[in-house]
Amino acid sequence: MNKGYKLILATALISGLSVYFNKFGVSVSNPYIFTGLKNALVVLFIVLAIAGTKKFAEVKKLRRQQWLGLLLLGLVGGGVPFLLFFKGLSLTSAAQGAFIHKTMFVWVAILALVFLKEKINRWTYFGLASLVVGLVLMFKIAPQGLHLGDGLILLATLLWAGEQIIAKKVLRSVSPLLASWGRMFFGLIIIFGFWTMTNQLPALAHLTWPQIQWTIVTSLFLFGYVVTWYSGLRYIPVAVATSILALGFPITVFCQLVIDRQIPSWPQTAGNFVVLASLALIFLVNRQKQIKSARV
Repeated sequence: MNKGYKLILATALISGLSVYFNKFGVSVSNPYIFTGLKNALVVLFIVLAIAGTKKFAEVKKLRRQQWLGLLLLGLVGGGVPFLLFFKGLSLTSAAQGAFIHKTMFVWVAILALVFLKEKINRWTYFGLASLVVGLVLMFKIAPQGLHLGDGLILLATLLWAGEQIIAKKVLRSVSPLLASWGRMFFGLIIIFGFWTMTNQLPALAHLTWPQIQWTIVTSLFLFGYVVTWYSGLRYIPVAVATSILALGFPITVFCQLVIDRQIPSWPQTAGNFVVLASLALIFLVNRQKQIKSARV
């Protein structure tokens, strides 16, 4: 199996676990403070990883265009969409917001076709369409009319989709570790600016030990997510990579079943099977295509 697929599968596993454990962190912390602190810790972890792998020399060799790419990753992926998403989530239902966010792979497929000229075969299109059906079943809702909160979440989702296109281009000349740093560091600056403008900095002085613990735990998940994601994105089509992330949904449901004894409804169970079947189709079709290309 191509190491790109292995890395993206690892990202999906981390994503599924992260969604489950993040709910505990958000429940005990201000979501804006929680997000910013996580980003700050991840930046620290990445800097330590860069030092450990002796990649500081790469930083010195970065050209102006590469710095611009890293800045865009932070702006489009690490800062603004987080603020839009949390604001939107406060104005709409959790189910509606989650559904809109999980359609990111659809927008990525469209953007990849336009800007990266990634060609997708008809079976992959069928798999992507099936994923949407699985999402409808899992969240037990159908797409509804957009309100302000939904619009903000959709805008955040579109920005995150755009981030993947930018990342695909940046990763052609920048290492995944450095790209991860750019995304998180410049995104953190934006979030810090938001803290300052909304007078949220004093909240840092009132953090409790449980809040700090959950921030540390979830920041480790985020570190693993961003590094494996950018590392895997180098090797496989971005539309395929973002669709594989849907595997995180069944993993989260499995955590709820095993740890919380929360039994999913029949529509959610059916949605899980549709998602898994769709992902299997997308994976096998593109894996076969990769094998054929290697033989030519």
